[in-house]
Amino acid sequence: MAKKVAGLLSCVTVLALVVFSPQAGGQQKAPATRAAVSGPKAAAKPPAVSYAERFAAICAACHGANGRAADPLVPVLAGQTSLYAITQLFLFREGRRSNPAMTAVGKTLTDDDMRGFSDYIGTLPAVAPPAPAAPPDAARMAKGRALAEQHKCVFCHGADLAGGQQVPRIAGQHEDYLRDTLRGFHSGARPGYTQAMVSAVSQIPEADLDTLAYYVARFPAGK
Repeated sequence: MAKKVAGLLSCVTVLALVVFSPQAGGQQKAPATRAAVSGPKAAAKPPAVSYAERFAAICAACHGANGRAADPLVPVLAGQTSLYAITQLFLFREGRRSNPAMTAVGKTLTDDDMRGFSDYIGTLPAVAPPAPAAPPDAARMAKGRALAEQHKCVFCHGADLAGGQQVPRIAGQHEDYLRDTLRGFHSGARPGYTQAMVSAVSQIPEADLDTLAYYVARFPAGK
């Protein structure tokens, strides 16, 4: 437990510098002199960056314009908090999470970019998944609910599985993405900003991971 807390504090400390420091990323502004402010050749203020436009140009092709990706292996961003989003961008930028596309994007991001993108993602409302072709299997849903309660998924992700702060919303997430993520935590191949998920998921029998993913992807239907 001490190691988990230490790991969390370490990551949160670095992220706090990114989120709250106006001079993060070596972008400290030099004090403006009176001549620079009032002189005729004063530099023009750079235009404000629209991260809504940058999201549309860079992120929407994979993650969807509204944050709900069509690809079942690409995570849904709609409904995620800005703090969770910036944590994941930080992990990709620092090489602590591995995904070729996101690693390539992450390496180009400044601290201001991470704040801008994550703040925009935090404004995206949750988007319900498309209606299923058939009703959820009641037996699998009941077993998945029991697994979520037994392994305390609801303790961190909430009774509505909507997450909060650095904990992701998982309700309605793509089943394929959930399955791969759970398997990654189970094997230790998928790192987190702490070892909490690795420790929790490693206690779940591998045969039950698919059932848990099935339940969470269809939550709250059939709960």
